Amino acid sequence: MDRFQEMRVLLAVTEAESFAGGAKLLGISPPSVTRAVAALEARLGTLLLARSTRSLRLTEAGQRYVEDCRRILLELEEAEELAAGGSVRPRGRLTVTAPVMFGELFLIPRIAQYLDTHPDVEVNALLVDRVVNMMEEGIDVAVRIGSLPEGDHPALQVGQIRPVVCASPAFLDRVGRPRHPDELRDAPIVMSSASTLLSHWQFVGADGPFGFMPQPRFTVSSNQAAISVARLGWGYTRVLSYQVAAAVARGEIELVLEAFEPPALPVHIIHQGGRQVSAKVRTFVDYCAASFRADPALRAAGTAPVS
Repeated sequence: MDRFQEMRVLLAVTEAESFAGGAKLLGISPPSVTRAVAALEARLGTLLLARSTRSLRLTEAGQRYVEDCRRILLELEEAEELAAGGSVRPRGRLTVTAPVMFGELFLIPRIAQYLDTHPDVEVNALLVDRVVNMMEEGIDVAVRIGSLPEGDHPALQVGQIRPVVCASPAFLDRVGRPRHPDELRDAPIVMSSASTLLSHWQFVGADGPFGFMPQPRFTVSSNQAAISVARLGWGYTRVLSYQVAAAVARGEIELVLEAFEPPALPVHIIHQGGRQVSAKVRTFVDYCAASFRADPALRAAGTAPVS
């Protein structure tokens, strides 16, 4: 049995969670499946499947190897389709990541739309407010906000956002609209602890950059909660412009001190792959890039769409 067939056998056993089930999926005998997995483990010199009388599970090495097998076999199928002169069909599992609120507001709707037109793709979305190591966690596509460090992953800029100070119009009518950031030092502030980008409030004035560390009376664990408190009229908060774009459009939130805003932050899509990018990654990145670039909420004030 060649190596590619061994990989297919291992994937079938993993999917069926049994040797007998894997054999049924492939249409071969259970002893052939057992011998193939044993030969594969012997050649690799490591245990891929932990067996017991009641269960079968992947070891840590097995989990990594199975993910590599899926990728390799998918690339093989795509190469064969191209060689035969056919078009490559996006298929397989796609793992994507983004900051929590960005993912909920912008990425999840795009994933749903993408899946509607690509029935052979399945997506796992990891929404976390931390920088994920794409190699270690098996991420295909990531959305990153802010400047990118030097790296090997291809990147596309798809938008610009900015830190904004905001409050409800009713609150501002009551206390007055600030004309300078110094007026916020003793004002009621609600702050989210979820974003390190917003823990130090930076501004730009006629004499250059300046800022201060706010002393909030109200701290919450999510950006959405901070926005909700501000919408209720309790005080000011600082978030990223895309997070309140819809509330601003509805008149529920008002931006203040826009003349003092710091430079906009870039939004990038980065993805795995060097010369050869799988069809699922290429089509998903192209779809999201075009959609994000057309969204006014991901465009800094006074700027043209990113191209």
